[in-house]
Amino acid sequence: MRVLSGIQPTGRFHWGNYFGAIRQYIDLQEEHDGYYFIANLHALTTIRDAQQLRQLTRDAALDLLALGLNPDKATLFVQSDVPEVSQLTWILMTCTPMGLLERCHAFKEKKAKGITADAGLFTYPVLMSADILAYDSNWVPVGQDQVQHIEVCRDLASSFNHHYGEAFVLPEPRLLSDAAKVPGTDGEKMSKSYDNTIGIFEPENAARKKIMRIQTDSRPMEDPKAPETDHLYQLYQLLASEAEAEDMADLYRRGGFGYGQVKKALADASEQFFAPARQRRQELESRPDTVDDILKDGARRAREKAAEVLARVESACGIRAPS
Repeated sequence: MRVLSGIQPTGRFHWGNYFGAIRQYIDLQEEHDGYYFIANLHALTTIRDAQQLRQLTRDAALDLLALGLNPDKATLFVQSDVPEVSQLTWILMTCTPMGLLERCHAFKEKKAKGITADAGLFTYPVLMSADILAYDSNWVPVGQDQVQHIEVCRDLASSFNHHYGEAFVLPEPRLLSDAAKVPGTDGEKMSKSYDNTIGIFEPENAARKKIMRIQTDSRPMEDPKAPETDHLYQLYQLLASEAEAEDMADLYRRGGFGYGQVKKALADASEQFFAPARQRRQELESRPDTVDDILKDGARRAREKAAEVLARVESACGIRAPS
């Protein structure tokens, strides 16, 4: 099965990105044909600084490789390095109903808040559909809030196939696990938009300070507490070993501890958990040509497949002569 997913370089990756998505990309590469891209075209809807976008795109590549994405097992590339996707986007635009885009979540939310939405945001689902369809993708790992975009993709592909013949493979969403609901420092879902994140590769002292400031309740130390409903424990469980997590759960149920003790254990666990990735990232930074070669090779492989799909689609709709 071919698995396709993209991640926007709109900021450095945090724990929510890793446990909610990246870790599962890495798992999927072991048994499936993975295509993973850095979605810098999508990022243009929010980032207006050229140097910042270039740096974040580079950081995203380094971070993904350091966290375990293996270019020998998966295809890693930058979205804009595959121009066939932009060509395919226009073809899909010509059979996309306006009403369909007006009903999409991102556009509706901005409009409801009175925020000006540009044409890029309005047509975002079409570019996302082209990203998926360009590689004959079978599965697209997404959170529940992204399922609508896969439905839009299927609608557009089905409409094209109805008019011109079976040119597109219809993808299926593969729901990311509950780990996607990683709590942030305020107990809400970890998200850059909530300013409650802990970065994977930020300095350890800075991360530790954030952890020590995590909001907790004011129950007395001697009271027992339910670990399952405590966001501090939920974070610890993601990073600690199974035995360590069970010991911590027992401590919660017994009571007689302070949250500062848990925060220190969480900071220690996070440093140990991400230490190998930090080491790999340092090694990759010292070999920039290696990273360049990985992205170039990934783009080459992605373009070969996208060109094949684009030729099939252009032939079907009459832009080029039948092959």
